Amino acid sequence: MKLVSTPRVEYLRTLAAEILNLNGRGRVIVAVDGADAAARTAFADDLAAVFDEAETPAFRASLPYFRRSRQEQARFGADTPERLYRHGYDYSALRRVLLEPFRLGGSTAFVTQVIDPERDTWIEPDWTTAPADAILVLDGEFLNRAELRDGWNYRILLESETTNEADYLYQKEERPRQWVSAVIDLSDPARPARVFSDSC
Repeated sequence: MKLVSTPRVEYLRTLAAEILNLNGRGRVIVAVDGADAAARTAFADDLAAVFDEAETPAFRASLPYFRRSRQEQARFGADTPERLYRHGYDYSALRRVLLEPFRLGGSTAFVTQVIDPERDTWIEPDWTTAPADAILVLDGEFLNRAELRDGWNYRILLESETTNEADYLYQKEERPRQWVSAVIDLSDPARPARVFSDSC
C-alpha cells in the first residue's frame, strides 16, 4: 500500500533503502534503540510500514514483550532503575524463540511476544513463519548492549529529550553511539534528522 508522503515518511523511505542496499537479500534484523518508548515504537512501526510499501515483508517485535515477570525480577532485589537495566529482560528467551529461529529462515517458526508487560501474564505462543527475504524490526531500550549488538544487521539509536536513570546507566556503560549504524534526532518526530558525529 502506498503511504502518504510526509517529511517523516520520505526520511524513512531513504533509511529503508539504505538498510536494504547494505544488507541485500535474506533475513535482516533492524534494532531500534532509544529511551522514549512511545516514540521508539511508533518509529519502528512506521519503518516496518515503509518496508512493506517497498514489497519487502516486515515483521515487528518489541522488547517489552520479552520482559521478565515481576516475580522473576524481584529475585534481583528492589524495583530500581539499575534492576531494570541489568535484569529487566529475558534475553535468553528473546534469542531462543525470536532471533535464532528468524535467522534460520526456511520454514522455522518464531514468536514475537512471550509476556504481556501490562498484565504481567504469559502470552500463548503464536508461531509465525516468514519468506526467505524478510525484515524484522525490533524496538527496545538497551538494544546496543554488548550481549545483544552483534545480533543486529542495522542498529538505530533514537535521541530525544526523554531520558531516565536506567538509560543513564546504559549510556555510561555501553556508549551506544559508538556502535550504531545511525543516530537519529527525534526532537521533532515529524522531521527525523540524521546526526553525524565522530561518536557514531
